[in-house]
Amino acid sequence: MTSALPVLITGATGKQGGATARRLLTEGHRVRALVRDTDSPAARALAALGAELAVGDFDDPASLRAATTGTRAVFLVPPADYSAKGWGEDTEARRGIAMIDAARATGVEQIVFTGVATMGAAESWGQQGKRQIEEALAAVGLRYTVLRPVRFMENYLLHDSPVDGIREGGEHRHLFPADRPLQMIAVDDIAAFAALAFADPDTWHARILELAGEAITPVEAAATISAAIGHPIHYREVTEDEADAIGPQLGNTWRLIRETGGWHADLPALRSLHPGLTSLRDWLARGGTQRILERIGAQAPAN
Repeated sequence: MTSALPVLITGATGKQGGATARRLLTEGHRVRALVRDTDSPAARALAALGAELAVGDFDDPASLRAATTGTRAVFLVPPADYSAKGWGEDTEARRGIAMIDAARATGVEQIVFTGVATMGAAESWGQQGKRQIEEALAAVGLRYTVLRPVRFMENYLLHDSPVDGIREGGEHRHLFPADRPLQMIAVDDIAAFAALAFADPDTWHARILELAGEAITPVEAAATISAAIGHPIHYREVTEDEADAIGPQLGNTWRLIRETGGWHADLPALRSLHPGLTSLRDWLARGGTQRILERIGAQAPAN
């Protein structure tokens, strides 16, 4: 592996890609960030940290080949089109496989792909396209690692989502049972595992990891957030009928969670690889509290 060459980060202006780009830059790796617009605030911020910017589009294979040329590895998080009514899995798979093909054609030696954690059949929310990408990775002949994260802690900041985020009145509503531990992860921890893989591609070759950093019931999580921000947050478990009314995939996932028990990442094993796994309290203390306050348009109590 030629470590002097850069790592191409896709999704560099998004959550996972941005966190991974910043982590690698902090650790002294060269980074090339795939962006659509070099003048966007997020792109400029990465450039200011030392990233090289490459303009590209997952729907333009020639631009992907240009972006991967002269890189040693790719962090792959292809864009997906989704809504409550469905997930654009065919489009997501096509885009991911296009990047794999570009990487192979230009001599890239390693790909780290981030998908989604499993809780059962591939027909559950958002899994099918990602599984096609994983199959293509396993067949391409490059070193590869698959990361499968659970729900992001950053999802408490979502706007206008049919589930998740914090709504008016302090309500956090979701599909998950109120009294069962819900696994979650901070995006910075996804970046930490990606950095481990990029630093040791032989050891991490063909490794598939379900990623989580915390397991806490939604009710306990709401109480933890309430204590941190000084405002009441309460959890409401969406009913099966409500989930079906939002969209068929959400209804199917509501049932799958209860049939399978949800996600099953091995937290002790993950902590042995990355001792600094982020708890919800950690995430809140490291900026999550202020971001939630800004999200709900509130201020922390004076005392």
